[in-house]
Amino acid sequence: MVRVHEVGGSNPLAPTNRQRITEITSRRKHKHSGSFVYEGSKNFMSSIYNIYGTDSYSMTQKLLDASDAKSLVPSGGSVALKPNLVVAGHPDNGATTHAGVLAGCIEYFRDSGVRDISIIEGSWVGDNTSRAMKTAGYDEICRKYDVPFFDLKHDKTRSVNTPIGPIDICVRALDAGLLVNLPVLKGHCQTVMTCALKNLKGCLPDKEKRRFHSLGLTKPIAALSSVLKAGLVIVDSICGDLNFEEGGNPVQTHRMYLGTDPVQIDALGCSLMGLSTGQVPYVKLAEQYGAGRAVFSESDIINLNEPVNAGKYPKSSGRAASLTRNVHEDSACSACYAGLVRALYVSSKGKSRDIYIGQGWQGKKLPEGALGIGKCCSGGDVCVKGCPPSARDIAEKL
Repeated sequence: MVRVHEVGGSNPLAPTNRQRITEITSRRKHKHSGSFVYEGSKNFMSSIYNIYGTDSYSMTQKLLDASDAKSLVPSGGSVALKPNLVVAGHPDNGATTHAGVLAGCIEYFRDSGVRDISIIEGSWVGDNTSRAMKTAGYDEICRKYDVPFFDLKHDKTRSVNTPIGPIDICVRALDAGLLVNLPVLKGHCQTVMTCALKNLKGCLPDKEKRRFHSLGLTKPIAALSSVLKAGLVIVDSICGDLNFEEGGNPVQTHRMYLGTDPVQIDALGCSLMGLSTGQVPYVKLAEQYGAGRAVFSESDIINLNEPVNAGKYPKSSGRAASLTRNVHEDSACSACYAGLVRALYVSSKGKSRDIYIGQGWQGKKLPEGALGIGKCCSGGDVCVKGCPPSARDIAEKL
């Protein structure tokens, strides 16, 4: 029988991250150009581990192994896994975290000696968390590994001071020895993009979720990130939705990545979605509030394999098909083609231009005026370099 708990509480004997939260919120804050700025330094992992593929379970395990993630768990501490279960939808529809990510985390941390592992989440105000976890296949994961699932809609809360005032946060998230944030990189109808920073909104009671929307989302999301710090972030970018948080237009990127700085993670997410951080204002604001760095460089990214491991992009359908009607594709990798789809979506140009992409064009001269995507299509008059190029780079060329 799956244990879905609706009663709050925490283990008073387990080491928690409350000390880190107190340290963050007690820093001296002052006004600077009309904004709060938190002083003090934080030690973030500068590296982002990136992997391509289609098996979320094995990809998760390889990311955790490569980054030595077990070293982040305090001695005797608990691990709380926070996926994205915004709605009751199958992960392949582009909205929710794949169950294989949870299985990979549970096995890795359990093999590392962690005994107190749980899954915590509260779906959006209009949906039922228990229904959402079953639709995503989490009930099978909980049964297989005998891991409890805590519905945060029914958890106790604690008021925490932030740059915009107190926010009530669920204690299961606050008191975890290691909070592992497992977002989906996808589009959002209000914030344009959602990833690590916004995923923590699921650690709030429904009344706070409603208040966040009344405040416009940007400031409260950034403020929450300054006091609720997940020690580890693993991004499920296997098939995140093109433009809607509830799914429906999945884009098969077949990529996952891991880091410890949620702001840097979201800055990379912006680039992969074809966006600048300025188009997702809470990213820069979170940096001002001391939650991390809104920058990354190619040297920060450690690739565990090659884009070809992402496999071939499946036949486009829906919105992706309409966006790519002038694209000449021949054996394109998912990571490269997905970047093009996202770039075409965010760009108002390029939809009528002949675009070539895929390994089948390697070494061939492309027609005059054609745009080549990636190193395989360097035979065009204009080529977006990279393997794969980011959606942001493609959008700029368009």
